[in-house]
Amino acid sequence: MASQHAIQKVAGDYDDVLADPEVEAVYIPLVNSVHRQWTERSLAAGKHVLCEKPLGMNAEEAAVMADASRRSGRLLMEAFMYRFHPSMRAFVDGLRGDERPLHVQASFGFPLSDASNYRLQSTLGGGALLDVGCYTVSVARWLLGEPDTVLARARFDQTTGVDMSVSSLLHFAGGGTASLWCSFESAEEQGVTAVTGKGTYALERPFTAWHDPHDPYQLMVESFADSVRNGTDAEVSLDESIANMRVLDRIRAAMQP
Repeated sequence: MASQHAIQKVAGDYDDVLADPEVEAVYIPLVNSVHRQWTERSLAAGKHVLCEKPLGMNAEEAAVMADASRRSGRLLMEAFMYRFHPSMRAFVDGLRGDERPLHVQASFGFPLSDASNYRLQSTLGGGALLDVGCYTVSVARWLLGEPDTVLARARFDQTTGVDMSVSSLLHFAGGGTASLWCSFESAEEQGVTAVTGKGTYALERPFTAWHDPHDPYQLMVESFADSVRNGTDAEVSLDESIANMRVLDRIRAAMQP
């Protein structure tokens, strides 16, 4: 890959990356179970960190990571790329004010059967809720705020104990509701629908759009880099990431058999 893209410098391992004084920031796309470990090590090495979603395994981990970022004076941002897509932002902006949703329905699923896939290994932080359910929780909170009631049910793999499909109902202080669904057992499916007093609005493929013509990954990285360069707050704040993990924790607690 380095040869193909004319990259002259190649690190032997992650430690070499962190030891390189020319490296200002790192992106952590590793399995969920080691997000905290490598984020803390990267921050301690003086690097800014863009860490894949979900930020941690739970809200407690996310809060510890946020504290490490503040102590180090380095930026930490959760890589929720879908929040940077112009069509997603326009959808959310259009549903504020008079069009505030009464109900939000969000779904994200795809088939997964390879037992060696990290998403199907509980020790690596696998499961549908953390992998794809985090998107549905994020968009519901983006539109409705913080839920005061959380109900959930899940189907678990009998061998691994990993959650394969999760359904959740959320109620919000303002009276709004949300129905969320995520799965590793379905045909590929994703979407978000908002019902308001004036109409129903839907956005197809809100979580994986790419080069249509916008590239949300590029927009996210550019935003992160701008925050690093200018010393400004990240567009996805650590408070936002911790709050999202709290709701995921509540769903996980409610869905236990």
